[in-house]
Amino acid sequence: MATQTVYRLDRGYVAVTGPEAAEFLERMLSNEVVSLEPGENRPALLLTAKSRIVAPLRVVREGPEAFLLITESSLAETVASALTRARFAAKCQIEVRPYLGYLSLGAGEGIRVEDYGVEAYESWGEDSREGADATDLERLRIEAGTPAWGKELDETILPAEAGLDETHVSFTKGCYPGQEPVARLHFRGRPNRALRVLDVEQATSGDEIVLDGKAVGRVTSSVPGKALGYVRREVPDDAVLEIGGAEARLHLTTARP
Repeated sequence: MATQTVYRLDRGYVAVTGPEAAEFLERMLSNEVVSLEPGENRPALLLTAKSRIVAPLRVVREGPEAFLLITESSLAETVASALTRARFAAKCQIEVRPYLGYLSLGAGEGIRVEDYGVEAYESWGEDSREGADATDLERLRIEAGTPAWGKELDETILPAEAGLDETHVSFTKGCYPGQEPVARLHFRGRPNRALRVLDVEQATSGDEIVLDGKAVGRVTSSVPGKALGYVRREVPDDAVLEIGGAEARLHLTTARP
């Protein structure tokens, strides 16, 4: 039997615990939290009042009064600080946990995640384990059209531009910071650009995506044969594009809208 590869992940972890933890997170995050059962998880966003992304999250309900927010390692303190400032009299505790994160492809322990277009399970703990470098996962992430913080996501990106309104947002839950702008764009309009996977022999992050001599987007991540970038909505799916002098086309079977 082949040995399963385990990858190290650069994650940050914020624990929110206490009798009012569920209600507090329901008021603060873009997706439903109260309806999670212990052991279940759901993607969500922490947003500003103007719907700018503070952090992408995965919310894990560890128990009736215990939640773990998984984000990028560079954002854990930011998330904890933002939630602490907004807590007021809510009966819950917020703290960064020193966990180490791991991912296994195929069957594995932990929670199932959809970020790589294949069956994958993410786990964490305080004990250090051997693991391969997560950069090997970059091709799977790009092919799946999954945005990453610092590449496709930052405080300038609207959730709908990255397709996160389809995966990280509930349009039936109660109020949370940034709800009105997110709902307005979803129901009354659409963003001017969208995150797309492109087929291209070679590209570099920052390269312009060109159609008929006009820039219509920019590459955010790439591996040989594939790229990820924001492209203007009006670009036809069958358009012949150019990136760095090479022909490129929109990939039409991406996992995300």
